[in-house]
Amino acid sequence: MSKADNMLAILWLLKSRKRITAKQLSEELGVHIRTIYRNIDALCISGVPVISEIGRDGGYYIPEHIKREPLFFDADEQKALLHAAAFAREAGYPSEEPLNRAVSKIKRYTNPEQLERLALHENSIEAIHPPAASGLTSMLHEIEAGIDRQTSLVINYATGYEGVRQTRTIDPYGLVHWKSKWYAVGYCHLRGEIRCFRVDRMSDIRHTDNAFERPVPFSPREYVLESLLSGQGTESNPHLVSVHIQGIPQALDDLCAHWLLSQALVERTAEDAVFRLDEHTLYTQVAYYLLSFGGKIRIIGPEELKSGMIDITESLLKYYQS
Repeated sequence: MSKADNMLAILWLLKSRKRITAKQLSEELGVHIRTIYRNIDALCISGVPVISEIGRDGGYYIPEHIKREPLFFDADEQKALLHAAAFAREAGYPSEEPLNRAVSKIKRYTNPEQLERLALHENSIEAIHPPAASGLTSMLHEIEAGIDRQTSLVINYATGYEGVRQTRTIDPYGLVHWKSKWYAVGYCHLRGEIRCFRVDRMSDIRHTDNAFERPVPFSPREYVLESLLSGQGTESNPHLVSVHIQGIPQALDDLCAHWLLSQALVERTAEDAVFRLDEHTLYTQVAYYLLSFGGKIRIIGPEELKSGMIDITESLLKYYQS
């Protein structure tokens, strides 16, 4: 038998008996006792809590509370893991090789009928994402290493489309995948506060010996959402502008499903939608997005937004005419 088969057989025997000696395992499996010792060591390294006791009634055993746990994933758990792996791969998950090894282990000890079912499940749900930028995986690995070690990173970072690259020192707290983009969340030594950094705008990541402690509690996911939606959702905010839009129901459905506008929706009928948005977001992001709907929607108010849309359209016309 292969080493993996031996380890699995030993695991089954340990779970089925109170305790068993290396000699008994050797006789049961028909292998040399030194092979048993090596396989027991491998099980311990892989995380199985095998306990050894010497003496007349000694031997190897697994604690009872561990025995009560299922040895393998059931069918629904296997399906869920395969689906999760598919989403992770398409999102540009940086540890794809270990992920594929884990999926292979799920499939290894299955009969033909189970393997056919797993293949069906694996292809039943798929995700489509834009291809990851070249070199992004290696940068994600470097950021993960900084997170694991809790040591600062020095990066070259470009802000915006024409931003000049700056050298930044950051304490990486976590990675967030949002709208097909990877963000590193951490403390920026230049700004003196926690910031989000798009990984595709980073280059030349270098590790340092400067140690840090991540704040407890802290959620990178919640921070990203709060920073992206800053200024939204508070009736008392004096800078919020009420935006009234009419349109065909299908267009309004898509408009209201937008990640930012969905948070700002106040009222919705079949042909009307009312949002409350901060001025900066409205005129720098939302106005351009509204242009993509063409004549399928109509801005009722405010008048300033209508004027702004006219200015944007005229500037685009002049740009392309030139």
